[in-house]
Amino acid sequence: MSFQILGTGSAHPACTQTNDDLSVFLDTSDEWISTRTGIKSRFVCTTETLADLAAEAGRRAMENAGVRAEELDLIVCATVRGDYITPALACVVQKMLGATCPAFDINGACSGFVYALDVADGYFARGRVRKVLVIAAEEMSKLLDWEDRSTCVLFGDGAGAAVLGEGEGLRSIRITTDGNTDALRIPHVRGNSPFDRTEAEESFLFMDGQEVYKFAVNAMCTDVRAVLEDAGLTEADVDYVLPHQANLRIIETAKKKLNIPPERFCVNISRYGNTSGAGVAILMDELNRKGTFQPGDILVLSAFGGGLTTGACVIEWTAL
Repeated sequence: MSFQILGTGSAHPACTQTNDDLSVFLDTSDEWISTRTGIKSRFVCTTETLADLAAEAGRRAMENAGVRAEELDLIVCATVRGDYITPALACVVQKMLGATCPAFDINGACSGFVYALDVADGYFARGRVRKVLVIAAEEMSKLLDWEDRSTCVLFGDGAGAAVLGEGEGLRSIRITTDGNTDALRIPHVRGNSPFDRTEAEESFLFMDGQEVYKFAVNAMCTDVRAVLEDAGLTEADVDYVLPHQANLRIIETAKKKLNIPPERFCVNISRYGNTSGAGVAILMDELNRKGTFQPGDILVLSAFGGGLTTGACVIEWTAL
């Protein structure tokens, strides 16, 4: 027994920052950003906490699924950093939703949503759960150096969620890791230990863009082919590809290497930017609420990020 998706939800901050807004204090322009990334704007937290976004996304997913908080058997949150080191973001969300089930976080970086689906799959396989809420939530605006135009223009804040129930919607799933701190990292906050002799780095995101680009294109193509083969499907069977919304150039390059019609690749990066692990979940919710998916549609999710991690899966959509 695996799972099927019963409902989806998403949430974003109220504040939108366009490329023109950023050019007021950065040496950049709308043309420079949009031609290199496909991003036109992004949402950034001002008064909202990450828990606010995560709980709202979860609440909307539960409403979409017709599932009450007391029915949840598990909450898994994927995030690179919650509002606290402890308690976990999932614990805060559990309280906000009025649930009583176990709750914990995982950190798969931009692959976090697929990693969380893989974790949930294990609970279904063991018969431990009947309803699981998976949330991917990121507040990247607080992890960036806003004087570095090469990175700060890429990211945004947001949360996406899915309620999972027993079923056979998951056809295959694959997660990988290639340990690497050189290509992408965010150093942790420092305490004030008088005994600490390690070299301190500022707690901002660092990314080698070219290295990540090459890794991402290769990982996306490799993973998509692998999960389709494992599911007994071909590229021609795919109805929709939901790729990580990191950079439009990555998606466009992968399109050319895969034998999937280009119109089947879904994007919303122009409005959201890179919301890290939340991106695929937000995209899924947007498409679900537009009525894009039909029962029996084959969806391929593909993500890649810090770790370096990758995650991909094949989901057969069921009637909600």
